[in-house]
Amino acid sequence: MRLSSRTEQFTDSVIRRMTRISDEYGAINLSQGFPDFEPPIEITKSLAKVATEGPHQYAVTFGAKNFRDAVAKKYEHFSGLKVDPDKEIVVTCGSTEAMMATMMSIVNPKDKVAVFSPFYENYGADAILSGAEPIYIPLVPPTFDFDKKVLEDAFIQGAKAIILCNPSNPCGKVFTHEELSYIAELAIKYDAFVVTDEVYEHIVYAPNRHVYMQALPGMRDRTIVCNSLSKTYSITGWRLGYVIANEEISERIKKVHDFLTVGAAAPLMEAAVTGLEFDDSYYEELAAHYSHMKEVFVGGLDKLGFKYTNPQGAYYVLLDVSEFGVRDDNEFCEWMIKNVGVAAVPGSSFFKEDINNYIRLHFAKQDDTLIEALNRLATLREKANAAKDVSWR
Repeated sequence: MRLSSRTEQFTDSVIRRMTRISDEYGAINLSQGFPDFEPPIEITKSLAKVATEGPHQYAVTFGAKNFRDAVAKKYEHFSGLKVDPDKEIVVTCGSTEAMMATMMSIVNPKDKVAVFSPFYENYGADAILSGAEPIYIPLVPPTFDFDKKVLEDAFIQGAKAIILCNPSNPCGKVFTHEELSYIAELAIKYDAFVVTDEVYEHIVYAPNRHVYMQALPGMRDRTIVCNSLSKTYSITGWRLGYVIANEEISERIKKVHDFLTVGAAAPLMEAAVTGLEFDDSYYEELAAHYSHMKEVFVGGLDKLGFKYTNPQGAYYVLLDVSEFGVRDDNEFCEWMIKNVGVAAVPGSSFFKEDINNYIRLHFAKQDDTLIEALNRLATLREKANAAKDVSWR
Protein backbone atom coordinates (compact mmCIF):
# COMPACT_ATOMS: atom_id res chain seq x y z
CA MET A 1 0.00 0.00 0.00
CA ARG A 2 1.22 3.48 -0.85
CA LEU A 3 1.02 6.38 1.59
CA SER A 4 -0.06 9.91 0.71
CA SER A 5 2.01 11.46 -2.08
CA ARG A 6 1.07 14.86 -0.68
CA THR A 7 3.18 14.29 2.43
CA GLU A 8 5.96 12.03 1.17
CA GLN A 9 8.41 14.94 0.84
CA PHE A 10 7.75 16.22 4.37
CA THR A 11 10.36 16.11 7.09
CA ASP A 12 9.69 16.62 10.77
CA SER A 13 9.79 20.19 12.05
CA VAL A 14 13.42 21.32 12.10
CA ILE A 15 12.63 23.71 14.94
CA ARG A 16 11.16 21.02 17.17
CA ARG A 17 13.93 18.59 16.22
CA MET A 18 16.54 21.07 17.45
CA THR A 19 14.65 21.32 20.73
CA ARG A 20 14.78 17.55 21.17
CA ILE A 21 18.52 17.47 20.50
CA SER A 22 19.00 20.44 22.82
CA ASP A 23 17.18 18.63 25.61
CA GLU A 24 19.28 15.51 25.02
CA TYR A 25 22.55 17.40 25.43
CA GLY A 26 21.46 19.93 28.05
CA ALA A 27 22.06 22.93 25.80
CA ILE A 28 20.48 26.36 26.20
CA ASN A 29 17.51 26.23 23.85
CA LEU A 30 17.47 29.35 21.69
CA SER A 31 15.86 27.39 18.85
CA GLN A 32 12.15 26.94 19.60
CA GLY A 33 10.58 30.29 20.40
CA PHE A 34 9.19 29.96 23.90
CA PRO A 35 10.18 31.93 27.03
CA ASP A 36 11.71 30.58 30.21
CA PHE A 37 9.77 33.06 32.36
CA GLU A 38 6.26 32.69 33.74
CA PRO A 39 3.02 34.06 32.28
CA PRO A 40 1.38 37.04 34.02
CA ILE A 41 0.38 36.05 37.54
CA GLU A 42 -3.22 37.20 36.91
CA ILE A 43 -3.61 34.56 34.21
CA THR A 44 -2.15 31.72 36.25
CA LYS A 45 -4.34 32.68 39.24
CA SER A 46 -7.34 32.60 36.95
CA LEU A 47 -6.32 29.14 35.75
CA ALA A 48 -6.06 27.91 39.35
CA LYS A 49 -9.60 29.11 39.98
CA VAL A 50 -10.89 27.50 36.80
CA ALA A 51 -9.25 24.21 37.83
CA THR A 52 -11.68 23.94 40.74
CA GLU A 53 -14.72 25.76 39.39
CA GLY A 54 -14.69 24.85 35.69
CA PRO A 55 -15.75 24.87 32.92
CA HIS A 56 -14.40 21.41 32.10
CA GLN A 57 -16.69 20.28 29.28
CA TYR A 58 -16.88 21.24 25.62
CA ALA A 59 -17.29 24.90 24.88
CA VAL A 60 -19.12 26.14 21.78
CA THR A 61 -17.18 24.63 18.90
CA PHE A 62 -15.98 27.95 17.48
CA GLY A 63 -15.01 29.34 20.90
CA ALA A 64 -16.49 30.30 24.26
CA LYS A 65 -18.68 33.40 24.06
CA ASN A 66 -16.77 35.43 26.66
CA PHE A 67 -13.44 34.59 24.99
CA ARG A 68 -14.69 35.72 21.56
CA ASP A 69 -16.13 38.89 23.07
CA ALA A 70 -12.77 39.66 24.69
CA VAL A 71 -10.87 39.03 21.44
CA ALA A 72 -13.25 41.32 19.53
CA LYS A 73 -12.90 44.11 22.09
CA LYS A 74 -9.10 43.88 22.14
CA TYR A 75 -8.85 43.78 18.34
CA GLU A 76 -11.09 46.83 17.98
CA HIS A 77 -9.01 48.69 20.56
CA PHE A 78 -5.74 48.18 18.70
CA SER A 79 -6.85 48.04 15.06
CA GLY A 80 -9.80 50.42 15.12
CA LEU A 81 -11.99 47.80 13.44
CA LYS A 82 -15.20 46.56 14.99
CA VAL A 83 -15.76 42.82 14.46
CA ASP A 84 -18.75 40.65 15.31
CA PRO A 85 -17.64 38.08 17.90
CA ASP A 86 -20.46 35.73 16.93
CA LYS A 87 -20.00 35.85 13.16
CA GLU A 88 -16.41 36.87 12.47
CA ILE A 89 -14.22 35.08 15.04
CA VAL A 90 -13.26 31.42 15.22
CA VAL A 91 -11.19 30.21 18.18
CA THR A 92 -8.66 27.53 17.24
CA CYS A 93 -6.03 25.31 18.82
CA GLY A 94 -3.19 27.78 18.33
CA SER A 95 -2.43 29.91 15.29
CA THR A 96 -1.06 26.77 13.61
CA GLU A 97 -4.57 25.40 13.32
CA ALA A 98 -5.90 28.86 12.49
CA MET A 99 -3.63 28.97 9.45
CA MET A 100 -4.38 25.40 8.38
CA ALA A 101 -8.14 25.81 8.71
CA THR A 102 -7.91 29.06 6.76
CA MET A 103 -5.93 27.54 3.93
CA MET A 104 -8.28 24.58 3.64
CA SER A 105 -11.20 26.99 3.53
CA ILE A 106 -9.97 29.35 0.80
CA VAL A 107 -7.86 27.32 -1.65
CA ASN A 108 -8.54 24.43 -3.97
CA PRO A 109 -6.09 21.83 -5.29
CA LYS A 110 -3.77 23.39 -7.90
CA ASP A 111 -4.45 26.95 -6.70
CA LYS A 112 -1.35 29.06 -6.12
CA VAL A 113 -0.40 30.82 -2.88
CA ALA A 114 2.32 33.46 -2.53
CA VAL A 115 4.69 33.12 0.45
CA PHE A 116 7.46 35.52 1.44
CA SER A 117 10.83 33.83 1.95
CA PRO A 118 12.26 33.45 4.57
CA PHE A 119 9.10 32.04 6.11
CA TYR A 120 7.95 30.15 9.18
CA GLU A 121 8.28 26.50 8.17
CA ASN A 122 4.55 25.71 8.46
CA TYR A 123 3.48 28.04 5.64
CA GLY A 124 4.83 25.99 2.77
CA ALA A 125 3.45 22.84 4.37
CA ASP A 126 0.03 24.46 4.84
CA ALA A 127 -0.11 25.29 1.14
CA ILE A 128 0.92 21.78 0.12
CA LEU A 129 -1.49 20.08 2.54
CA SER A 130 -4.25 22.20 1.03
CA GLY A 131 -3.25 20.98 -2.41
CA ALA A 132 -1.99 24.42 -3.45
CA GLU A 133 1.28 25.38 -5.11
CA PRO A 134 3.40 27.89 -3.16
CA ILE A 135 5.12 30.73 -5.05
CA TYR A 136 8.00 32.09 -2.99
CA ILE A 137 8.83 35.81 -2.97
CA PRO A 138 12.35 36.59 -1.70
CA LEU A 139 12.84 39.02 1.16
CA VAL A 140 16.43 39.98 0.46
CA PRO A 141 18.83 40.10 3.43
CA PRO A 142 20.04 42.00 5.33
CA THR A 143 17.15 44.51 5.10
CA PHE A 144 14.62 41.94 3.85
CA ASP A 145 13.04 44.20 1.28
CA PHE A 146 11.07 42.70 -1.61
CA ASP A 147 11.07 43.48 -5.31
CA LYS A 148 7.68 44.91 -6.25
CA LYS A 149 7.85 43.44 -9.75
CA VAL A 150 8.63 39.97 -8.39
CA LEU A 151 5.72 40.22 -6.00
CA GLU A 152 3.30 41.32 -8.70
CA ASP A 153 4.52 38.51 -10.92
CA ALA A 154 3.27 36.03 -8.29
CA PHE A 155 -0.22 37.48 -8.67
CA ILE A 156 0.10 37.52 -12.45
CA GLN A 157 0.89 33.79 -12.19
CA GLY A 158 -2.44 33.38 -10.44
CA ALA A 159 -1.75 33.53 -6.69
CA LYS A 160 -5.14 33.30 -5.02
CA ALA A 161 -3.74 34.36 -1.65
CA ILE A 162 -0.58 35.64 -0.04
CA ILE A 163 0.60 34.67 3.43
CA LEU A 164 2.00 37.60 5.37
CA CYS A 165 3.77 37.19 8.72
CA ASN A 166 4.05 40.62 10.32
CA PRO A 167 6.23 41.07 12.32
CA SER A 168 8.11 38.33 10.54
CA ASN A 169 9.39 35.07 11.88
CA PRO A 170 12.30 34.40 11.33
CA CYS A 171 13.82 37.69 10.13
CA GLY A 172 12.10 40.19 12.42
CA LYS A 173 10.95 42.42 9.57
CA VAL A 174 8.10 44.81 10.35
CA PHE A 175 6.34 45.69 7.13
CA THR A 176 5.86 49.43 6.63
CA HIS A 177 2.57 51.13 5.86
CA GLU A 178 3.85 51.75 2.33
CA GLU A 179 4.75 48.07 1.81
CA LEU A 180 1.44 46.85 3.18
CA SER A 181 -0.46 49.35 1.04
CA TYR A 182 1.30 48.01 -2.05
CA ILE A 183 0.45 44.42 -1.10
CA ALA A 184 -3.15 45.52 -0.53
CA GLU A 185 -3.19 47.25 -3.92
CA LEU A 186 -2.13 44.01 -5.62
CA ALA A 187 -4.61 41.90 -3.64
CA ILE A 188 -7.44 44.16 -4.76
CA LYS A 189 -6.19 44.38 -8.35
CA TYR A 190 -5.90 40.59 -8.71
CA ASP A 191 -8.84 39.70 -6.42
CA ALA A 192 -6.74 37.75 -3.90
CA PHE A 193 -6.86 37.03 -0.18
CA VAL A 194 -4.24 38.20 2.30
CA VAL A 195 -3.74 35.74 5.16
CA THR A 196 -1.90 37.46 8.00
CA ASP A 197 -0.01 35.87 10.87
CA GLU A 198 0.08 38.57 13.56
CA VAL A 199 1.25 36.62 16.61
CA TYR A 200 4.05 39.14 17.27
CA GLU A 201 1.85 42.23 16.90
CA HIS A 202 2.83 43.58 20.34
CA ILE A 203 6.56 42.79 20.09
CA VAL A 204 7.78 45.68 17.96
CA TYR A 205 10.85 47.86 18.51
CA ALA A 206 10.79 51.66 18.13
CA PRO A 207 10.53 53.47 15.80
CA ASN A 208 8.75 50.63 13.98
CA ARG A 209 5.04 50.10 14.49
CA HIS A 210 2.57 47.36 13.65
CA VAL A 211 0.02 48.20 10.95
CA TYR A 212 -3.10 46.05 10.69
CA MET A 213 -3.60 44.92 7.09
CA GLN A 214 -7.33 44.43 7.63
CA ALA A 215 -7.66 48.13 8.52
CA LEU A 216 -6.27 49.36 5.19
CA PRO A 217 -8.74 50.65 2.57
CA GLY A 218 -10.47 47.85 0.69
CA MET A 219 -8.97 45.08 2.84
CA ARG A 220 -11.69 44.47 5.42
CA ASP A 221 -13.29 41.56 3.55
CA ARG A 222 -10.26 40.04 1.82
CA THR A 223 -7.94 39.86 4.86
CA ILE A 224 -7.98 36.80 7.11
CA VAL A 225 -6.24 37.39 10.42
CA CYS A 226 -4.55 34.45 12.18
CA ASN A 227 -3.31 35.13 15.68
CA SER A 228 -2.75 33.50 19.05
CA LEU A 229 -2.19 34.27 22.70
CA SER A 230 1.07 32.29 22.83
CA LYS A 231 3.64 35.06 22.49
CA THR A 232 1.72 38.01 23.91
CA TYR A 233 0.98 36.28 27.23
CA SER A 234 3.86 33.74 27.35
CA ILE A 235 1.49 30.76 27.21
CA THR A 236 2.77 28.86 24.18
CA GLY A 237 1.68 25.54 25.68
CA TRP A 238 -1.95 26.59 26.01
CA ARG A 239 -2.48 26.45 22.23
CA LEU A 240 -5.11 29.18 22.01
CA GLY A 241 -5.44 30.89 18.65
CA TYR A 242 -8.13 32.56 16.60
CA VAL A 243 -9.15 33.69 13.13
CA ILE A 244 -10.80 37.00 12.33
CA ALA A 245 -12.52 37.20 8.95
CA ASN A 246 -15.80 38.29 7.42
CA GLU A 247 -18.90 36.21 8.05
CA GLU A 248 -18.79 34.21 4.82
CA ILE A 249 -15.16 33.16 5.30
CA SER A 250 -15.60 32.54 9.03
CA GLU A 251 -18.56 30.24 8.43
CA ARG A 252 -16.41 28.07 6.19
CA ILE A 253 -13.50 28.11 8.64
CA LYS A 254 -15.85 27.10 11.48
CA LYS A 255 -16.78 23.94 9.62
CA VAL A 256 -13.19 22.99 8.84
CA HIS A 257 -12.15 23.73 12.43
CA ASP A 258 -14.99 21.60 13.78
CA PHE A 259 -13.72 18.53 11.96
CA LEU A 260 -10.04 19.24 12.64
CA THR A 261 -10.11 19.66 16.42
CA VAL A 262 -13.77 20.13 17.52
CA GLY A 263 -12.72 23.05 19.73
CA ALA A 264 -10.12 24.73 21.90
CA ALA A 265 -9.77 23.80 25.57
CA ALA A 266 -12.65 25.27 27.58
CA PRO A 267 -10.74 25.76 30.89
CA LEU A 268 -7.87 27.55 29.13
CA MET A 269 -10.18 29.89 27.24
CA GLU A 270 -11.89 30.79 30.49
CA ALA A 271 -8.60 31.53 32.23
CA ALA A 272 -7.15 33.47 29.29
CA VAL A 273 -10.00 35.98 29.19
CA THR A 274 -8.21 37.66 32.09
CA GLY A 275 -5.23 38.41 29.84
CA LEU A 276 -7.33 39.61 26.93
CA GLU A 277 -8.85 42.20 29.26
CA PHE A 278 -5.50 43.72 30.35
CA ASP A 279 -5.22 47.48 29.84
CA ASP A 280 -2.62 49.26 27.73
CA SER A 281 -0.02 49.26 30.49
CA TYR A 282 0.49 45.52 30.06
CA TYR A 283 1.37 45.86 26.38
CA GLU A 284 3.66 48.80 27.09
CA GLU A 285 5.49 46.76 29.72
CA LEU A 286 5.65 43.79 27.35
CA ALA A 287 7.28 45.91 24.65
CA ALA A 288 9.72 47.35 27.17
CA HIS A 289 10.58 43.87 28.46
CA TYR A 290 11.34 42.56 24.99
CA SER A 291 13.30 45.69 24.12
CA HIS A 292 15.45 45.02 27.18
CA MET A 293 16.01 41.37 26.24
CA LYS A 294 16.92 42.41 22.72
CA GLU A 295 19.46 44.94 24.04
CA VAL A 296 21.05 42.32 26.27
CA PHE A 297 21.35 39.77 23.50
CA VAL A 298 22.32 41.83 20.47
CA GLY A 299 24.58 43.94 22.68
CA GLY A 300 26.37 40.75 23.65
CA LEU A 301 26.64 39.68 20.01
CA ASP A 302 28.16 43.06 19.20
CA LYS A 303 30.80 42.62 21.88
CA LEU A 304 31.62 39.19 20.47
CA GLY A 305 32.02 40.66 17.00
CA PHE A 306 29.34 38.55 15.30
CA LYS A 307 27.37 39.65 12.27
CA TYR A 308 23.60 39.33 12.56
CA THR A 309 20.33 40.76 11.31
CA ASN A 310 18.86 43.31 13.70
CA PRO A 311 15.12 42.58 14.17
CA GLN A 312 12.52 45.31 13.96
CA GLY A 313 9.96 43.09 15.69
CA ALA A 314 9.41 39.55 17.08
CA TYR A 315 12.32 38.07 19.05
CA TYR A 316 14.62 36.35 16.57
CA VAL A 317 18.12 37.08 15.32
CA LEU A 318 19.63 35.55 12.20
CA LEU A 319 23.31 35.05 13.02
CA ASP A 320 25.68 35.03 10.04
CA VAL A 321 27.97 31.98 10.30
CA SER A 322 29.62 32.32 6.90
CA GLU A 323 32.96 33.11 8.57
CA PHE A 324 33.17 29.47 9.66
CA GLY A 325 32.83 28.07 6.14
CA VAL A 326 29.48 26.45 6.88
CA ARG A 327 28.16 24.42 3.96
CA ASP A 328 25.54 22.40 5.85
CA ASP A 329 23.79 24.53 8.46
CA ASN A 330 21.75 21.57 9.77
CA GLU A 331 24.93 19.71 10.67
CA PHE A 332 26.44 22.92 12.03
CA CYS A 333 23.50 23.49 14.39
CA GLU A 334 23.74 19.92 15.70
CA TRP A 335 27.50 20.34 16.16
CA MET A 336 26.91 23.63 17.99
CA ILE A 337 24.45 22.03 20.39
CA LYS A 338 26.94 19.30 21.28
CA ASN A 339 30.11 21.40 21.37
CA VAL A 340 29.03 24.92 22.31
CA GLY A 341 25.90 24.15 24.33
CA VAL A 342 23.53 26.52 22.51
CA ALA A 343 20.66 25.40 20.28
CA ALA A 344 19.77 27.32 17.13
CA VAL A 345 17.71 26.62 14.02
CA PRO A 346 19.42 26.24 10.62
CA GLY A 347 18.45 29.19 8.47
CA SER A 348 17.99 27.02 5.38
CA SER A 349 14.76 25.67 6.91
CA PHE A 350 13.26 29.15 6.45
CA PHE A 351 14.61 30.13 3.03
CA LYS A 352 13.39 28.72 -0.27
CA GLU A 353 16.53 30.21 -1.83
CA ASP A 354 19.86 28.43 -1.50
CA ILE A 355 20.93 30.30 1.63
CA ASN A 356 22.65 28.43 4.44
CA ASN A 357 24.88 31.02 6.09
CA TYR A 358 22.35 31.98 8.77
CA ILE A 359 21.20 30.31 11.97
CA ARG A 360 18.20 31.56 13.94
CA LEU A 361 18.50 32.33 17.65
CA HIS A 362 15.78 33.76 19.87
CA PHE A 363 16.07 35.96 22.93
CA ALA A 364 12.77 35.42 24.77
CA LYS A 365 14.70 34.42 27.88
CA GLN A 366 15.62 35.71 31.31
CA ASP A 367 18.78 37.81 31.62
CA ASP A 368 20.69 35.00 33.32
CA THR A 369 19.84 32.61 30.50
CA LEU A 370 20.87 35.10 27.82
CA ILE A 371 24.13 35.95 29.56
CA GLU A 372 25.03 32.27 29.92
CA ALA A 373 24.16 31.69 26.25
CA LEU A 374 26.42 34.59 25.28
CA ASN A 375 29.21 33.18 27.45
CA ARG A 376 28.92 29.90 25.56
CA LEU A 377 28.74 31.65 22.20
CA ALA A 378 31.98 33.39 23.15
CA THR A 379 33.66 30.01 22.59
CA LEU A 380 32.02 29.44 19.18
CA ARG A 381 34.65 31.11 17.04
CA GLU A 382 37.54 29.28 18.67
CA LYS A 383 35.82 25.90 18.63
CA ALA A 384 34.50 26.23 15.09
CA ASN A 385 37.84 27.35 13.68
CA ALA A 386 39.61 24.51 15.47
CA ALA A 387 37.10 21.85 14.37
CA LYS A 388 38.59 19.19 12.09
CA ASP A 389 36.87 16.70 9.82
CA VAL A 390 33.42 18.06 10.58
CA SER A 391 30.49 17.28 8.30
CA TRP A 392 29.24 20.84 8.09
CA ARG A 393 32.27 22.40 6.41
